[in-house]
Amino acid sequence: MKKITTLLLLFTAFISFSQELTGDELLAKSINFHDPNNNWATFKGDLFVIMETPKGAPRESKITIDLPKEYFSVTAKRDTITTEYILDKEVITISFNDDKNPSETTKKKYGLTEERASLYKNYYTYLYGLPMKLKDEGTIIHQKVEKKNFKGKDYLVLKATYNKEVGKDTWYFYFNPETYAMEVYQFFKEAKDSGEYILLSGLETINDIKMPKNRAWYYNKNDGYLGTDILKSIAKE
Repeated sequence: MKKITTLLLLFTAFISFSQELTGDELLAKSINFHDPNNNWATFKGDLFVIMETPKGAPRESKITIDLPKEYFSVTAKRDTITTEYILDKEVITISFNDDKNPSETTKKKYGLTEERASLYKNYYTYLYGLPMKLKDEGTIIHQKVEKKNFKGKDYLVLKATYNKEVGKDTWYFYFNPETYAMEVYQFFKEAKDSGEYILLSGLETINDIKMPKNRAWYYNKNDGYLGTDILKSIAKE
């Protein structure tokens, strides 16, 4: 009888802990799963990403991130067009089909701008740096953790908003309740039916960081499929 009572007390304590898990605690557990050795802070490496969309040809990208040196580059190829953006600290370089000094006409035609270069840097370092990037300054982690069923699976859900200088969107991150792996994220803009959700599947380990291998994008409002990013640790042969 004493053993049964002890087991019941342990079970109750476990249930109570899971119910009282704060947002910061959930985030810490997920970071421990994805980046147990805290390698993201000094990340230096290459990512190879294939983007598949329902209509367009696949886009193959090589992304180089060197956080300590504040260096980022992305070389993307689709059909016969290759673009390259390099951000070396404050210096931005743009190339088009190996032309390191494309004309203003070419830049305008293909939307080759410094703003787009910065957008790519923020996009790739944010999404592939998750959930670690949720520790960045300006991110507001809401402490109430919700339990939610999404697409037939149960998750622990973390809400994140941002200081106005950082962003206006509201994000929700869905974690496996057993492993704390990040398996879904979703964002909403100011309009209620806006934004997208992203289903994550598979893992690719790069620099001992477990990154989502596949990211499939959908509209919130109608589940419309947008495309899938496929991460590889080595270039496509």
